[in-house]
Amino acid sequence: MKLKYYSASQIHNGKQWLPQGSVIAISDDGTVMDVLSENDIPAADIIHLEGVLCPGFVNAHCHIELSHMKGVVKEGTGLVPFLQSVVSERNKFTEEDKQAGIVSALKEMRENGIVAVGDIANGTDTLPYRTEADFHIHTFVEALGFSNENIEQRFAWPENVYRQFAAQQSVREGQILRQSIVPHAPYSVSEGMFKAIDGFDEGSLISIHNEETAAENEFYEEGTGQMFELYETLKIDAGFFEASGKTSLQTYLPWLAKSHPLMLVHNTFMNAEDVKVLKESGREFYLCVCPNANWYIEQRMPPVKLFMESGLPVCLGTDSYSSNHELNIWSEIECIQKYFPEIGLEILLTWATYNGAKALQMNTIGLIEKGKRPGLVLIRENKIERIL
Repeated sequence: MKLKYYSASQIHNGKQWLPQGSVIAISDDGTVMDVLSENDIPAADIIHLEGVLCPGFVNAHCHIELSHMKGVVKEGTGLVPFLQSVVSERNKFTEEDKQAGIVSALKEMRENGIVAVGDIANGTDTLPYRTEADFHIHTFVEALGFSNENIEQRFAWPENVYRQFAAQQSVREGQILRQSIVPHAPYSVSEGMFKAIDGFDEGSLISIHNEETAAENEFYEEGTGQMFELYETLKIDAGFFEASGKTSLQTYLPWLAKSHPLMLVHNTFMNAEDVKVLKESGREFYLCVCPNANWYIEQRMPPVKLFMESGLPVCLGTDSYSSNHELNIWSEIECIQKYFPEIGLEILLTWATYNGAKALQMNTIGLIEKGKRPGLVLIRENKIERIL
């Protein structure tokens, strides 16, 4: 077996910086065979790279199927007008436009050092392209239905989509392709639909758009606010809804069994009480933040300093081209550094690699450790090069 030996100015193994002089031994198939000292290897055998070397990035939240919508939706509108625009504009494109957008997005993410994606799907647009993608994909098939009526009929659509993804077999050695049915958001899924999702697959990974706008919590706490404008657009009768007096997270969390690992996405308006509830919940959970998308939509950053200080597991996502200018995890890191300069690169690289891999339940990536196949990314002068 032929090995390559890589060293760099700095190496981050997914959890922390490695000691200076560390060398990574990699096999032909990308498996880490060992982490050594440069004193153990002839200098002529070592490939030295200038910059920061780390595991491949994990994009824990993306809507690849919306990749044809770059620049279509205005910035800074707030979530409700944003959603109204997405609903009205997403199907005004040809199938060729949609396919071209998906192909371009997959290529861009690979070039940006991404090795795994948590992808949101409302249909099967991305199905033909999953096996062609040079990275791992967990497809989150969204269920929608803000009504407790006709739950079985409404659930039939995501179940059919799920089964088509589940039948697909990867043609790439070692590629992980998984799927689960998940709620879109607390304001678009009723308690009855939550329970249908909960019962479909007892241990499935659940992703949900969480507390992305202040209007979401106002709706749950007081039963008032801007969410009713969205329901009017979608011709949904929300008259049955009764406010709980609690945030959306604190309301729906008991509707999902603790057997589900949970990834909460955006969390832009999460507060300290929500954090306390999560920490005391006894659940496996991860907080996925998409800072560039949050700024694009709401002109607001999620409280990532609160998350860091609370010791909560954070990972990173890009959201979609309807709410972002690029699909680039390094750009998300730069955005956090801009607004929270006190959060160091060692922590941010952990969020971008190891934590993302854990959130997607992919234990072969995210960590430079013997037996793993994490991919390698070089960061040099704020540019990304995928080494493996």
